[in-house]
Amino acid sequence: EAIGLRDREAKLPMEKDTLFRIASMTKPITALAIMMLVDEGKLSVDDPLEKHLPEFRQPMLIAQRSKDSLTLTRPKRLVTVRDLLTHTSGLPGTYPPGIAELYSRRHLSLKEATLVLSQRPLEFEPGSKWAYCNPGIDVLGRVVEVASGMAFEDFLKQRLFDPLGMKDTTFYPSPEQLKRSATIYVKKDQLTPIDGALIGPTANAKFPIPAGGLFSTAEDLARLYQMLLRKGKGPNGRILSEASLSAMTQVQTGELKTGFVDGMGFGFGFAVVRQPMGATEVLSPGTFGHGGAFGTQGWIDPHQGVYVILLIQRFGLPNADGSEMRKALQAAAYAAIRSK
Repeated sequence: EAIGLRDREAKLPMEKDTLFRIASMTKPITALAIMMLVDEGKLSVDDPLEKHLPEFRQPMLIAQRSKDSLTLTRPKRLVTVRDLLTHTSGLPGTYPPGIAELYSRRHLSLKEATLVLSQRPLEFEPGSKWAYCNPGIDVLGRVVEVASGMAFEDFLKQRLFDPLGMKDTTFYPSPEQLKRSATIYVKKDQLTPIDGALIGPTANAKFPIPAGGLFSTAEDLARLYQMLLRKGKGPNGRILSEASLSAMTQVQTGELKTGFVDGMGFGFGFAVVRQPMGATEVLSPGTFGHGGAFGTQGWIDPHQGVYVILLIQRFGLPNADGSEMRKALQAAAYAAIRSK
């Protein structure tokens, strides 16, 4: 059932088909596209990035930084697709002034945006540390385009969303879908609605934002997570090989400290629970998932056959992965299942 309001001011009720901006919950979906192409032999996670995107040839690394200058050198090795999937590439993790317009205007194509991103030096040696990297996932979206010969958003629609019946998952919602979307709120003295264009316009946008641009619904995400629990099998055939899904959902970052709560590792696009504690205490080791900037969360526990989806639109949470709302929902869900 659906409970509560999607718009407090207009008194519009929450519906089962309400759309939410899922923000960085988009990242594992981009990684799924990469692994589907791995299954087809069109790329390898160990390919150098420059194999698919020549603009990343001969990257530079920041060796020393001062107030007025940078000293650059060559990294010890090239950035790989694996590095981008695990947030260990060394690419800058944020969008500086100018490049930030990719979000505020979405006026560049993914090809054009990737060319801009390729001109920035690396901030650390590839593979040497974990640093959450939105631009790196955007670059993976462009790798999908080059390897598949399709626009990134078309690849996802034709190869993932349509086969799973995810009819309301899109980078560019229609006017009708926008009418069904939940309002984003920020909490100051009270909950206050804020501009829904935090990730830029949706009308006439050219840049899909592979790192965080999707809208979706609870039902659509349930279809996706059911496929993951079924080890890559959709209702009408296999979407992803068991081997690729296993690689995505195992820790691929060694002993590096990763994630936004304690006890985490990182696979390909997914955070992975190493040791349940705090916000993850009811989950099994090996549970995988991802959160989003507006408080959304989605976690799949293959050991207990459970997935838990939290869809809210709250901007400015100190740490959505560690929110009390996430912890309370997971505790209630597992308690309800265990009581049966």
